[in-house]
Amino acid sequence: MGGGMTQARTRLEQRLEVLAEVIQSFAASLDLRETLRHAIATFIEYMDAEAASIFLLEKEETELVCQQCAGPVDIAGLRIPAHQGIVGKTVREQRCQMVRDVQKEAAFMAAVDADTGFVTRSILCAPLTVRGQHIGALELINKKSGDGLFDSEDEHILIALAAAAALAIHNARIAEALVEQERMRKELELVREVQVNLLPRIAEGALPVVAVNFPAREVSGDFYDYFALPDGRIHFNLADVSGKGMNTALWMAKTGGLLRCLAKTTPDLSALVAKVNDEICETASHGMFVTLVAGALDPRDDTLTLVNAGHLPVLYRSRTGEFREIEAQGPPVGVLPGAEFPIARLALDGGSLYLYTDGVTEALDEEGRALETAGLMALIKRYAGLNPRARLEELVGAVRRMGQKQRDDITLMLVDRRVGAAMANPLLEMRFRSDPADLKEVRQRVREAVVRSGCGGELADSLVLAVNEACMNVMQHAYRGDCSGEIILEILNNGRELEFEVRDFAAPVDIGSIKPRALDEVRPGGLGTHFIQTIMDDWVYGHLPAECGNYLKMKKKIG
Repeated sequence: MGGGMTQARTRLEQRLEVLAEVIQSFAASLDLRETLRHAIATFIEYMDAEAASIFLLEKEETELVCQQCAGPVDIAGLRIPAHQGIVGKTVREQRCQMVRDVQKEAAFMAAVDADTGFVTRSILCAPLTVRGQHIGALELINKKSGDGLFDSEDEHILIALAAAAALAIHNARIAEALVEQERMRKELELVREVQVNLLPRIAEGALPVVAVNFPAREVSGDFYDYFALPDGRIHFNLADVSGKGMNTALWMAKTGGLLRCLAKTTPDLSALVAKVNDEICETASHGMFVTLVAGALDPRDDTLTLVNAGHLPVLYRSRTGEFREIEAQGPPVGVLPGAEFPIARLALDGGSLYLYTDGVTEALDEEGRALETAGLMALIKRYAGLNPRARLEELVGAVRRMGQKQRDDITLMLVDRRVGAAMANPLLEMRFRSDPADLKEVRQRVREAVVRSGCGGELADSLVLAVNEACMNVMQHAYRGDCSGEIILEILNNGRELEFEVRDFAAPVDIGSIKPRALDEVRPGGLGTHFIQTIMDDWVYGHLPAECGNYLKMKKKIG
Protein backbone atom coordinates (compact mmCIF):
# COMPACT_ATOMS: atom_id res chain seq x y z
CA MET A 1 0.00 0.00 0.00
CA GLY A 2 2.89 2.29 0.84
CA GLY A 3 4.43 1.51 -2.55
CA GLY A 4 1.14 2.38 -4.32
CA MET A 5 0.95 5.71 -2.54
CA THR A 6 4.56 6.44 -3.46
CA GLN A 7 3.86 5.65 -7.11
CA ALA A 8 0.75 7.82 -7.10
CA ARG A 9 2.70 10.67 -5.50
CA THR A 10 5.50 10.26 -8.05
CA ARG A 11 2.98 10.29 -10.89
CA LEU A 12 1.30 13.40 -9.49
CA GLU A 13 4.65 15.14 -9.07
CA GLN A 14 5.53 14.32 -12.68
CA ARG A 15 2.26 15.75 -13.89
CA LEU A 16 2.69 18.88 -11.78
CA GLU A 17 6.12 19.28 -13.36
CA VAL A 18 4.49 18.99 -16.76
CA LEU A 19 1.93 21.62 -15.76
CA ALA A 20 4.69 23.96 -14.58
CA GLU A 21 6.65 23.40 -17.80
CA VAL A 22 3.61 24.10 -19.95
CA ILE A 23 2.72 27.25 -18.00
CA GLN A 24 6.33 28.43 -18.31
CA SER A 25 6.32 27.79 -22.06
CA PHE A 26 3.10 29.80 -22.37
CA ALA A 27 4.65 32.70 -20.48
CA ALA A 28 7.83 32.60 -22.58
CA SER A 29 6.19 33.27 -25.94
CA LEU A 30 3.45 35.49 -27.34
CA ASP A 31 3.46 33.61 -30.65
CA LEU A 32 0.12 31.82 -30.47
CA ARG A 33 0.82 29.07 -32.99
CA GLU A 34 4.27 28.22 -31.64
CA THR A 35 2.94 28.13 -28.08
CA LEU A 36 0.02 25.87 -28.98
CA ARG A 37 2.25 23.53 -31.02
CA HIS A 38 4.60 23.05 -28.06
CA ALA A 39 1.70 22.67 -25.64
CA ILE A 40 -0.03 20.00 -27.72
CA ALA A 41 3.17 17.96 -27.98
CA THR A 42 3.57 18.18 -24.22
CA PHE A 43 -0.07 17.23 -23.54
CA ILE A 44 -0.05 14.13 -25.68
CA GLU A 45 3.23 12.86 -24.20
CA TYR A 46 2.57 13.36 -20.52
CA MET A 47 -1.15 12.71 -20.58
CA ASP A 48 -0.41 9.47 -22.41
CA ALA A 49 -3.06 10.11 -25.07
CA GLU A 50 -3.19 9.02 -28.69
CA ALA A 51 -4.36 12.42 -29.92
CA ALA A 52 -4.92 15.95 -28.66
CA SER A 53 -6.41 19.10 -30.16
CA ILE A 54 -7.32 22.68 -29.30
CA PHE A 55 -10.57 24.14 -30.70
CA LEU A 56 -11.34 27.87 -30.63
CA LEU A 57 -14.61 29.68 -31.27
CA GLU A 58 -14.87 31.73 -34.48
CA LYS A 59 -17.49 33.43 -36.66
CA GLU A 60 -19.25 35.17 -33.79
CA GLU A 61 -19.00 31.98 -31.71
CA THR A 62 -21.01 29.88 -34.17
CA GLU A 63 -18.12 27.56 -35.16
CA LEU A 64 -15.37 25.68 -33.40
CA VAL A 65 -12.12 25.46 -35.38
CA CYS A 66 -9.21 23.13 -34.64
CA GLN A 67 -6.21 25.45 -34.29
CA GLN A 68 -3.59 22.85 -33.34
CA CYS A 69 -3.51 19.06 -33.03
CA ALA A 70 -1.19 16.11 -32.47
CA GLY A 71 -1.66 12.41 -33.21
CA PRO A 72 -1.90 10.03 -36.16
CA VAL A 73 -4.43 12.21 -38.03
CA ASP A 74 -4.07 15.94 -38.77
CA ILE A 75 -7.40 17.64 -38.24
CA ALA A 76 -6.05 21.20 -38.03
CA GLY A 77 -8.56 23.54 -39.64
CA LEU A 78 -11.51 21.22 -38.99
CA ARG A 79 -14.69 23.22 -38.45
CA ILE A 80 -17.71 21.99 -36.53
CA PRO A 81 -20.86 23.82 -35.42
CA ALA A 82 -20.40 25.27 -31.95
CA HIS A 83 -23.41 23.39 -30.58
CA GLN A 84 -22.38 19.90 -31.78
CA GLY A 85 -20.05 17.16 -30.57
CA ILE A 86 -18.30 16.60 -27.27
CA VAL A 87 -16.26 19.77 -27.82
CA GLY A 88 -19.43 21.78 -28.43
CA LYS A 89 -21.07 20.31 -25.33
CA THR A 90 -17.98 21.19 -23.26
CA VAL A 91 -18.07 24.82 -24.40
CA ARG A 92 -21.84 25.08 -24.05
CA GLU A 93 -22.01 23.64 -20.53
CA GLN A 94 -18.63 25.06 -19.43
CA ARG A 95 -17.57 21.94 -17.61
CA CYS A 96 -15.13 19.13 -18.25
CA GLN A 97 -16.53 16.14 -20.22
CA MET A 98 -15.15 12.62 -19.60
CA VAL A 99 -16.51 10.04 -22.04
CA ARG A 100 -15.28 6.51 -21.36
CA ASP A 101 -17.17 4.91 -24.23
CA VAL A 102 -18.04 7.21 -27.13
CA GLN A 103 -20.44 4.63 -28.56
CA LYS A 104 -22.72 5.28 -25.62
CA GLU A 105 -22.49 9.10 -25.91
CA ALA A 106 -25.20 10.77 -27.98
CA ALA A 107 -23.14 13.91 -28.49
CA PHE A 108 -20.26 12.05 -30.13
CA MET A 109 -19.77 12.99 -33.81
CA ALA A 110 -18.98 9.66 -35.50
CA ALA A 111 -18.75 11.42 -38.87
CA VAL A 112 -15.29 12.76 -38.02
CA ASP A 113 -13.97 9.24 -37.46
CA ALA A 114 -15.63 8.12 -40.67
CA ASP A 115 -13.92 10.89 -42.60
CA THR A 116 -10.45 10.47 -41.06
CA GLY A 117 -10.32 6.70 -40.42
CA PHE A 118 -9.31 7.31 -36.82
CA VAL A 119 -11.07 5.23 -34.12
CA THR A 120 -12.14 7.18 -31.06
CA ARG A 121 -12.82 5.16 -27.92
CA SER A 122 -12.67 7.67 -25.04
CA ILE A 123 -12.51 11.44 -24.73
CA LEU A 124 -11.48 13.94 -22.07
CA CYS A 125 -12.36 17.54 -22.92
CA ALA A 126 -11.97 20.73 -20.82
CA PRO A 127 -13.33 24.24 -21.59
CA LEU A 128 -11.04 27.19 -22.30
CA THR A 129 -12.30 30.19 -20.36
CA VAL A 130 -10.77 33.57 -19.46
CA ARG A 131 -12.59 35.93 -17.08
CA GLY A 132 -15.92 34.36 -17.90
CA GLN A 133 -15.33 34.53 -21.67
CA HIS A 134 -15.65 31.19 -23.46
CA ILE A 135 -13.02 30.84 -26.17
CA GLY A 136 -12.90 27.09 -26.95
CA ALA A 137 -11.91 23.68 -25.60
CA LEU A 138 -8.88 21.40 -25.08
CA GLU A 139 -9.52 17.76 -26.08
CA LEU A 140 -7.64 14.49 -25.41
CA ILE A 141 -8.55 11.23 -27.18
CA ASN A 142 -7.84 7.58 -26.24
CA LYS A 143 -5.58 7.05 -23.26
CA LYS A 144 -2.87 4.58 -24.31
CA SER A 145 -1.95 2.99 -20.95
CA GLY A 146 -3.89 0.95 -18.44
CA ASP A 147 -7.49 0.24 -19.33
CA GLY A 148 -7.42 2.96 -21.99
CA LEU A 149 -9.74 5.20 -19.99
CA PHE A 150 -9.13 8.65 -18.53
CA ASP A 151 -9.69 9.06 -14.78
CA SER A 152 -10.42 11.87 -12.32
CA GLU A 153 -6.72 12.57 -11.84
CA ASP A 154 -6.39 13.16 -15.59
CA GLU A 155 -9.42 15.41 -15.41
CA HIS A 156 -7.88 17.62 -12.70
CA ILE A 157 -4.60 17.92 -14.59
CA LEU A 158 -6.39 18.78 -17.86
CA ILE A 159 -8.52 21.46 -16.18
CA ALA A 160 -5.32 23.08 -14.88
CA LEU A 161 -3.68 22.82 -18.30
CA ALA A 162 -6.77 24.27 -19.98
CA ALA A 163 -6.76 27.27 -17.62
CA ALA A 164 -3.11 27.96 -18.45
CA ALA A 165 -3.73 27.50 -22.17
CA ALA A 166 -6.75 29.81 -22.13
CA LEU A 167 -4.77 32.57 -20.45
CA ALA A 168 -1.89 32.12 -22.92
CA ILE A 169 -4.27 32.29 -25.89
CA HIS A 170 -5.88 35.43 -24.46
CA ASN A 171 -2.50 37.13 -23.95
CA ALA A 172 -1.30 36.12 -27.41
CA ARG A 173 -4.43 37.56 -28.98
CA ILE A 174 -3.90 40.83 -27.13
CA ALA A 175 -0.28 40.90 -28.30
CA GLU A 176 -1.35 40.26 -31.90
CA ALA A 177 -3.96 43.01 -31.64
CA LEU A 178 -1.35 45.46 -30.33
CA VAL A 179 1.03 44.56 -33.15
CA GLU A 180 -1.76 45.06 -35.68
CA GLN A 181 -2.74 48.33 -34.03
CA GLU A 182 0.85 49.57 -34.24
CA ARG A 183 1.05 48.53 -37.89
CA MET A 184 -2.15 50.42 -38.63
CA ARG A 185 -0.86 53.45 -36.74
CA LYS A 186 2.29 53.54 -38.84
CA GLU A 187 0.28 53.12 -42.03
CA LEU A 188 -2.02 55.97 -41.00
CA GLU A 189 1.00 58.13 -40.24
CA LEU A 190 2.29 57.41 -43.73
CA VAL A 191 -1.11 58.22 -45.25
CA ARG A 192 -1.23 61.50 -43.30
CA GLU A 193 2.28 62.35 -44.51
CA VAL A 194 1.14 61.73 -48.09
CA GLN A 195 -1.93 63.91 -47.50
CA VAL A 196 0.17 66.76 -46.14
CA ASN A 197 2.48 66.49 -49.16
CA LEU A 198 -0.56 66.81 -51.44
CA LEU A 199 -1.40 70.22 -49.95
CA PRO A 200 -0.04 73.24 -51.86
CA ARG A 201 3.64 74.04 -51.32
CA ILE A 202 3.52 77.62 -52.59
CA ALA A 203 5.56 80.22 -50.71
CA GLU A 204 3.36 82.26 -48.39
CA GLY A 205 2.37 85.53 -49.95
CA ALA A 206 2.96 84.33 -53.52
CA LEU A 207 -0.79 83.93 -54.04
CA PRO A 208 -3.69 85.70 -52.29
CA VAL A 209 -4.86 82.48 -50.60
CA VAL A 210 -4.14 80.95 -47.18
CA ALA A 211 -5.64 77.74 -45.75
CA VAL A 212 -5.25 75.29 -42.87
CA ASN A 213 -6.39 71.74 -42.15
CA PHE A 214 -6.60 69.99 -38.76
CA PRO A 215 -7.83 66.37 -38.97
CA ALA A 216 -10.00 64.99 -36.17
CA ARG A 217 -8.33 61.58 -36.56
CA GLU A 218 -5.06 60.36 -37.99
CA VAL A 219 -6.12 61.10 -41.56
CA SER A 220 -8.42 63.71 -43.03
CA GLY A 221 -11.37 63.54 -45.39
CA ASP A 222 -11.09 67.28 -46.08
CA PHE A 223 -8.71 68.77 -48.61
CA TYR A 224 -7.85 72.08 -50.21
CA ASP A 225 -5.64 73.31 -53.02
CA TYR A 226 -4.69 76.52 -54.81
CA PHE A 227 -2.34 77.27 -57.70
CA ALA A 228 -1.81 79.61 -60.65
CA LEU A 229 -3.46 78.67 -63.96
CA PRO A 230 -1.82 79.12 -67.39
CA ASP A 231 -4.17 82.03 -68.18
CA GLY A 232 -3.02 83.98 -65.10
CA ARG A 233 -6.05 83.25 -62.92
CA ILE A 234 -5.64 81.67 -59.49
CA HIS A 235 -7.54 78.40 -58.96
CA PHE A 236 -8.60 77.30 -55.50
CA ASN A 237 -10.80 74.53 -54.12
CA LEU A 238 -11.91 73.08 -50.80
CA ALA A 239 -13.80 69.81 -50.32
CA ASP A 240 -15.13 67.33 -47.79
CA VAL A 241 -15.34 63.61 -48.58
CA SER A 242 -18.14 61.70 -46.85
CA GLY A 243 -17.23 59.17 -44.19
CA LYS A 244 -14.11 58.58 -42.11
CA GLY A 245 -10.92 56.57 -42.21
CA MET A 246 -8.64 55.15 -44.88
CA ASN A 247 -11.30 54.82 -47.58
CA THR A 248 -12.17 58.49 -47.21
CA ALA A 249 -8.49 59.48 -47.35
CA LEU A 250 -8.05 57.60 -50.64
CA TRP A 251 -11.06 59.36 -52.16
CA MET A 252 -9.70 62.66 -50.94
CA ALA A 253 -6.44 62.02 -52.79
CA LYS A 254 -8.23 60.95 -55.97
CA THR A 255 -10.63 63.91 -56.05
CA GLY A 256 -7.90 66.41 -55.26
CA GLY A 257 -5.69 64.95 -58.00
CA LEU A 258 -8.51 65.14 -60.56
CA LEU A 259 -9.23 68.78 -59.72
CA ARG A 260 -5.57 69.81 -59.97
CA CYS A 261 -5.01 67.96 -63.24
CA LEU A 262 -8.21 68.94 -65.05
CA ALA A 263 -8.23 72.57 -63.86
CA LYS A 264 -5.11 73.28 -65.94
CA THR A 265 -6.85 72.30 -69.18
CA THR A 266 -10.48 73.16 -68.37
CA PRO A 267 -10.85 76.94 -67.86
CA ASP A 268 -14.62 76.77 -67.36
CA LEU A 269 -15.34 75.88 -63.72
CA SER A 270 -18.75 74.40 -64.51
CA ALA A 271 -17.22 72.01 -67.04
CA LEU A 272 -14.35 71.22 -64.66
CA VAL A 273 -16.61 70.13 -61.79
CA ALA A 274 -18.87 68.23 -64.24
CA LYS A 275 -15.87 66.21 -65.47
CA VAL A 276 -14.76 65.42 -61.93
CA ASN A 277 -18.33 64.45 -61.03
CA ASP A 278 -18.67 62.01 -63.93
CA GLU A 279 -15.32 60.41 -63.12
CA ILE A 280 -16.20 59.98 -59.44
CA CYS A 281 -19.66 58.60 -60.34
CA GLU A 282 -18.02 55.84 -62.41
CA THR A 283 -15.92 54.51 -59.55
CA ALA A 284 -17.64 55.63 -56.33
CA SER A 285 -18.69 52.87 -53.95
CA HIS A 286 -20.37 52.42 -50.58
CA GLY A 287 -22.35 55.64 -51.03
CA MET A 288 -19.25 57.83 -51.13
CA PHE A 289 -19.68 61.43 -52.31
CA VAL A 290 -17.80 64.72 -52.14
CA THR A 291 -19.05 68.23 -51.38
CA LEU A 292 -16.74 70.88 -52.80
CA VAL A 293 -16.27 74.48 -53.79
CA ALA A 294 -14.08 75.32 -56.78
CA GLY A 295 -13.18 78.89 -57.61
CA ALA A 296 -10.95 81.12 -59.68
CA LEU A 297 -9.73 84.66 -59.00
CA ASP A 298 -8.72 86.88 -61.92
CA PRO A 299 -6.12 89.26 -60.45
CA ARG A 300 -6.51 91.65 -63.41
CA ASP A 301 -9.93 92.85 -62.27
CA ASP A 302 -10.41 90.99 -58.94
CA THR A 303 -13.40 89.04 -60.28
CA LEU A 304 -14.30 85.71 -58.72
CA THR A 305 -16.06 82.73 -60.30
CA LEU A 306 -17.35 79.98 -58.00
CA VAL A 307 -19.02 76.57 -58.24
CA ASN A 308 -20.57 75.23 -55.03
CA ALA A 309 -21.31 71.51 -55.38
CA GLY A 310 -23.42 70.57 -52.36
CA HIS A 311 -21.05 72.28 -49.94
CA LEU A 312 -21.69 74.72 -47.10
CA PRO A 313 -22.31 78.35 -48.09
CA VAL A 314 -19.23 80.33 -49.05
CA LEU A 315 -18.97 83.55 -47.04
CA TYR A 316 -17.97 86.81 -48.71
CA ARG A 317 -17.26 89.77 -46.43
CA SER A 318 -17.03 93.13 -48.16
CA ARG A 319 -14.49 95.76 -47.21
CA THR A 320 -17.30 97.65 -45.46
CA GLY A 321 -18.22 94.63 -43.34
CA GLU A 322 -21.35 93.24 -45.03
CA PHE A 323 -21.69 89.46 -45.46
CA ARG A 324 -22.99 87.58 -48.48
CA GLU A 325 -23.60 83.81 -48.56
CA ILE A 326 -23.01 81.92 -51.83
CA GLU A 327 -25.20 78.84 -51.46
CA ALA A 328 -24.76 75.50 -53.25
CA GLN A 329 -26.41 75.45 -56.68
CA GLY A 330 -25.27 71.96 -57.71
CA PRO A 331 -25.42 68.50 -56.08
CA PRO A 332 -22.46 66.85 -54.33
CA VAL A 333 -19.91 65.26 -56.63
CA GLY A 334 -20.29 61.50 -57.15
CA VAL A 335 -24.08 61.34 -56.75
CA LEU A 336 -25.70 62.15 -60.11
CA PRO A 337 -23.91 61.46 -63.44
CA GLY A 338 -24.33 64.25 -65.99
CA ALA A 339 -25.30 66.82 -63.34
CA GLU A 340 -24.93 70.53 -64.08
CA PHE A 341 -23.02 72.93 -61.84
CA PRO A 342 -23.97 76.63 -62.21
CA ILE A 343 -21.35 79.35 -61.77
CA ALA A 344 -21.64 82.29 -59.35
CA ARG A 345 -19.74 85.52 -60.06
CA LEU A 346 -18.77 88.42 -57.82
CA ALA A 347 -16.06 91.06 -57.41
CA LEU A 348 -13.59 90.62 -54.57
CA ASP A 349 -13.29 94.45 -54.42
CA GLY A 350 -11.13 94.60 -51.31
CA GLY A 351 -13.22 92.06 -49.42
CA SER A 352 -12.46 88.52 -48.20
CA LEU A 353 -13.80 85.11 -49.20
CA TYR A 354 -14.11 82.30 -46.61
CA LEU A 355 -14.43 78.59 -47.49
CA TYR A 356 -14.79 76.03 -44.69
CA THR A 357 -15.97 72.51 -43.84
CA ASP A 358 -18.59 71.44 -41.32
CA GLY A 359 -15.90 70.74 -38.72
CA VAL A 360 -15.88 74.52 -38.27
CA THR A 361 -19.60 75.28 -38.04
CA GLU A 362 -20.44 72.09 -36.09
CA ALA A 363 -17.82 72.68 -33.39
CA LEU A 364 -19.51 72.57 -29.98
CA ASP A 365 -18.97 74.84 -27.01
CA GLU A 366 -18.99 73.68 -23.39
CA GLU A 367 -22.79 73.75 -23.34
CA GLY A 368 -23.05 71.61 -26.47
CA ARG A 369 -24.14 74.44 -28.78
CA ALA A 370 -22.85 74.40 -32.36
CA LEU A 371 -20.97 77.42 -33.70
CA GLU A 372 -23.02 77.47 -36.94
CA THR A 373 -22.64 80.05 -39.71
CA ALA A 374 -23.76 82.95 -37.53
CA GLY A 375 -21.08 82.13 -34.96
CA LEU A 376 -18.43 81.94 -37.67
CA MET A 377 -19.50 85.36 -38.96
CA ALA A 378 -19.15 86.78 -35.46
CA LEU A 379 -15.60 85.40 -35.21
CA ILE A 380 -14.72 86.79 -38.63
CA LYS A 381 -15.97 90.20 -37.53
CA ARG A 382 -14.02 89.95 -34.30
CA TYR A 383 -10.69 89.26 -36.02
CA ALA A 384 -11.29 91.45 -39.08
CA GLY A 385 -8.52 93.86 -38.06
CA LEU A 386 -5.77 91.21 -38.35
CA ASN A 387 -3.77 90.51 -41.46
CA PRO A 388 -5.10 87.50 -43.41
CA ARG A 389 -2.65 84.88 -42.05
CA ALA A 390 -3.09 85.98 -38.44
CA ARG A 391 -6.86 86.26 -38.96
CA LEU A 392 -7.05 82.68 -40.23
CA GLU A 393 -4.97 81.38 -37.33
CA GLU A 394 -7.13 83.21 -34.79
CA LEU A 395 -10.32 81.88 -36.38
CA VAL A 396 -9.14 78.28 -36.31
CA GLY A 397 -7.69 78.71 -32.84
CA ALA A 398 -11.02 80.01 -31.56
CA VAL A 399 -12.85 77.01 -33.08
CA ARG A 400 -10.37 74.51 -31.67
CA ARG A 401 -10.51 76.11 -28.22
CA MET A 402 -14.24 75.52 -27.94
CA GLY A 403 -15.19 73.33 -25.00
CA GLN A 404 -16.00 70.02 -26.70
CA LYS A 405 -13.50 67.59 -28.22
CA GLN A 406 -12.92 68.04 -31.95
CA ARG A 407 -15.34 65.66 -33.68
CA ASP A 408 -14.66 66.39 -37.33
CA ASP A 409 -11.89 67.67 -39.59
CA ILE A 410 -11.43 71.44 -39.44
CA THR A 411 -10.49 73.09 -42.73
CA LEU A 412 -10.65 76.79 -43.46
CA MET A 413 -9.53 78.82 -46.49
CA LEU A 414 -9.28 82.59 -46.90
CA VAL A 415 -9.02 84.39 -50.26
CA ASP A 416 -7.84 87.97 -49.75
CA ARG A 417 -5.74 90.24 -51.98
CA ARG A 418 -3.92 91.50 -48.88
CA VAL A 419 -2.27 88.11 -48.27
CA GLY A 420 0.84 89.01 -50.26
CA ALA A 421 1.09 92.52 -48.83
CA ALA A 422 0.72 91.29 -45.27
CA MET A 423 3.64 88.91 -45.67
CA ALA A 424 6.13 91.74 -46.30
CA ASN A 425 8.72 90.84 -43.69
CA PRO A 426 6.53 90.96 -40.55
CA LEU A 427 8.63 91.97 -37.56
CA LEU A 428 6.08 91.71 -34.77
CA GLU A 429 2.45 90.90 -34.16
CA MET A 430 1.06 90.77 -30.65
CA ARG A 431 -2.28 90.94 -28.88
CA PHE A 432 -2.56 92.33 -25.34
CA ARG A 433 -4.98 93.84 -22.84
CA SER A 434 -5.71 97.53 -22.58
CA ASP A 435 -3.93 97.48 -19.25
CA PRO A 436 -0.93 99.83 -18.65
CA ALA A 437 0.73 96.96 -16.77
CA ASP A 438 1.11 95.11 -20.11
CA LEU A 439 3.04 97.94 -21.74
CA LYS A 440 6.38 96.88 -20.26
CA GLU A 441 6.37 93.73 -22.38
CA VAL A 442 5.10 95.72 -25.38
CA ARG A 443 8.00 98.17 -25.14
CA GLN A 444 10.51 95.34 -24.82
CA ARG A 445 9.22 93.47 -27.87
CA VAL A 446 8.93 96.64 -29.96
CA ARG A 447 12.56 97.48 -29.18
CA GLU A 448 13.67 93.96 -30.18
CA ALA A 449 11.71 94.23 -33.43
CA VAL A 450 13.01 97.64 -34.53
CA VAL A 451 16.57 96.72 -33.59
CA ARG A 452 16.28 93.63 -35.83
CA SER A 453 15.32 95.96 -38.67
CA GLY A 454 18.53 97.97 -38.22
CA CYS A 455 17.29 100.80 -35.99
CA GLY A 456 19.41 101.63 -33.00
CA GLY A 457 20.25 104.27 -30.46
CA GLU A 458 17.97 107.29 -30.22
CA LEU A 459 15.79 106.21 -33.17
CA ALA A 460 14.91 102.87 -31.51
CA ASP A 461 14.14 104.69 -28.25
CA SER A 462 11.93 107.19 -30.05
CA LEU A 463 9.99 104.49 -31.93
CA VAL A 464 9.39 102.57 -28.71
CA LEU A 465 8.04 105.70 -27.01
CA ALA A 466 5.83 106.55 -29.99
CA VAL A 467 4.23 103.09 -29.90
CA ASN A 468 3.86 103.35 -26.12
CA GLU A 469 2.05 106.71 -26.50
CA ALA A 470 -0.24 105.27 -29.19
CA CYS A 471 -1.21 102.37 -26.93
CA MET A 472 -1.77 104.69 -23.97
CA ASN A 473 -4.10 106.83 -26.11
CA VAL A 474 -6.15 103.74 -26.96
CA MET A 475 -6.38 102.74 -23.30
CA GLN A 476 -7.38 106.21 -22.12
CA HIS A 477 -9.58 107.53 -24.94
CA ALA A 478 -10.95 104.47 -26.77
CA TYR A 479 -11.41 102.02 -23.89
CA ARG A 480 -11.70 104.83 -21.27
CA GLY A 481 -9.71 102.92 -18.66
CA ASP A 482 -11.40 99.52 -19.24
CA CYS A 483 -8.51 97.08 -18.78
CA SER A 484 -10.43 94.14 -20.28
CA GLY A 485 -10.26 95.53 -23.83
CA GLU A 486 -7.88 94.09 -26.43
CA ILE A 487 -5.24 95.82 -28.55
CA ILE A 488 -3.41 94.43 -31.56
CA LEU A 489 0.00 95.71 -32.60
CA GLU A 490 1.70 94.89 -35.91
CA ILE A 491 5.08 96.01 -37.22
CA LEU A 492 6.01 95.32 -40.86
CA ASN A 493 9.20 96.00 -42.79
CA ASN A 494 8.68 96.56 -46.52
CA GLY A 495 12.34 97.25 -47.14
CA ARG A 496 11.97 101.05 -47.31
CA GLU A 497 10.07 101.86 -44.16
CA LEU A 498 8.67 100.41 -40.97
CA GLU A 499 4.89 100.23 -40.78
CA PHE A 500 3.24 100.30 -37.34
CA GLU A 501 -0.45 99.56 -36.88
CA VAL A 502 -2.35 99.70 -33.58
CA ARG A 503 -5.93 98.35 -33.61
CA ASP A 504 -8.60 98.18 -30.95
CA PHE A 505 -12.17 96.86 -30.70
CA ALA A 506 -13.67 99.76 -28.81
CA ALA A 507 -16.52 101.99 -29.95
CA PRO A 508 -15.57 104.27 -32.85
CA VAL A 509 -13.87 107.44 -31.69
CA ASP A 510 -14.37 110.92 -33.14
CA ILE A 511 -11.40 111.11 -35.51
CA GLY A 512 -11.84 114.86 -35.88
CA SER A 513 -11.03 115.33 -32.21
CA ILE A 514 -7.68 113.54 -32.55
CA LYS A 515 -5.06 116.19 -33.22
CA PRO A 516 -1.84 117.30 -31.58
CA ARG A 517 -1.85 120.32 -29.24
CA ALA A 518 0.71 123.06 -29.23
CA LEU A 519 3.51 122.44 -26.76
CA ASP A 520 2.77 125.68 -24.92
CA GLU A 521 -0.69 124.37 -24.01
CA VAL A 522 -0.21 122.78 -20.63
CA ARG A 523 -3.66 121.21 -20.24
CA PRO A 524 -3.73 117.38 -20.51
CA GLY A 525 -4.31 115.57 -23.81
CA GLY A 526 -2.78 115.84 -27.23
CA LEU A 527 0.89 115.59 -26.25
CA GLY A 528 1.06 111.88 -27.12
CA THR A 529 -0.32 112.65 -30.58
CA HIS A 530 2.15 115.54 -30.92
CA PHE A 531 5.02 113.15 -30.09
CA ILE A 532 3.80 110.61 -32.67
CA GLN A 533 3.59 113.34 -35.33
CA THR A 534 7.12 114.48 -34.47
CA ILE A 535 8.70 111.01 -34.66
CA MET A 536 6.80 109.38 -37.51
CA ASP A 537 6.96 110.33 -41.18
CA ASP A 538 3.28 109.56 -41.72
CA TRP A 539 0.34 108.62 -39.54
CA VAL A 540 -3.42 108.21 -39.92
CA TYR A 541 -6.40 107.27 -37.73
CA GLY A 542 -9.41 105.36 -39.01
CA HIS A 543 -12.33 103.08 -38.19
CA LEU A 544 -12.26 99.33 -38.77
CA PRO A 545 -15.05 97.93 -41.02
CA ALA A 546 -18.57 97.57 -39.66
CA GLU A 547 -17.80 99.81 -36.67
CA CYS A 548 -15.88 97.09 -34.88
CA GLY A 549 -12.95 99.21 -33.74
CA ASN A 550 -10.33 101.85 -34.58
CA TYR A 551 -6.84 101.83 -36.03
CA LEU A 552 -3.76 104.00 -36.06
CA LYS A 553 -1.22 103.46 -38.86
CA MET A 554 2.25 104.99 -38.57
CA LYS A 555 5.25 104.84 -40.94
CA LYS A 556 8.92 105.55 -40.43
CA LYS A 557 11.49 105.52 -43.23
CA ILE A 558 14.59 103.41 -42.61
CA GLY A 559 18.01 103.17 -44.26
